[in-house]
Amino acid sequence: MDEVAVVVAHSERATLRVGDVFLKVDADRTRLEREAEAMSLAPVPTPEVLWCKPPVLAVAALPGTTLGRLGGPSTGSPGAWAAAGATIRKLHDAPLPSRPGRAGRDVVALAAELDAECAALVTHGVLPADLVTRNRQVAEAALRPWTPAFTHGDLQIEHVFVDGDEVTGIIDWSEAGRGDALYDLATFTLGHEEHLDDVLAGYGRDIDLDVIHAWWSLRSLLIVRWLSEHGFDPFAPGCEVDVLTSRM
Repeated sequence: MDEVAVVVAHSERATLRVGDVFLKVDADRTRLEREAEAMSLAPVPTPEVLWCKPPVLAVAALPGTTLGRLGGPSTGSPGAWAAAGATIRKLHDAPLPSRPGRAGRDVVALAAELDAECAALVTHGVLPADLVTRNRQVAEAALRPWTPAFTHGDLQIEHVFVDGDEVTGIIDWSEAGRGDALYDLATFTLGHEEHLDDVLAGYGRDIDLDVIHAWWSLRSLLIVRWLSEHGFDPFAPGCEVDVLTSRM
């Protein structure tokens, strides 16, 4: 008999695995519907949607393995990272979805959120003031006009599966929509800067590296407190706080 394995769980959503089926339970019912819609539109490999009855979405497991995880070593070859870059480019070049995604937040609102979060990090003693100040300066480069693309919105390394040097699928599309393409590239390479050149070789387009670095800082600053409050450890080796420290 298949056992139920908890893949991830917090107050907003949980993902369970039963055999070759993943069950995503989300407190936001419309988010599941948006995720199923995004997978149907994306011109890249995605999990098969078995059924969607909010608050639960059932999808089939993907073949292959991930390229690694944040805070851990990469298990993928340079060719696999390049293949991922080419797949991401194919997504970004696709016709735009109707809705904005996580990567498409308003720049003014995002700057205000960032400033408030930086103040909270210092006030509550979560991070040293000089670390926060330096990374807020780096993050400024991300707060600029951008051309909308079809973005995944949460393209963590653990969401991309490969078999050898072939991408077999991308999971977790709940934040997908119109957005800044460089947000996806930065999210995917967060904590794995050594593979950025491989990804960009596959992506096949000149990229402003200052903006990639800015998104590394911005994403990390915004998520440190949330991770700490939801049972995750951003201070673990190779994770978000180390990413911030690397910008000093």
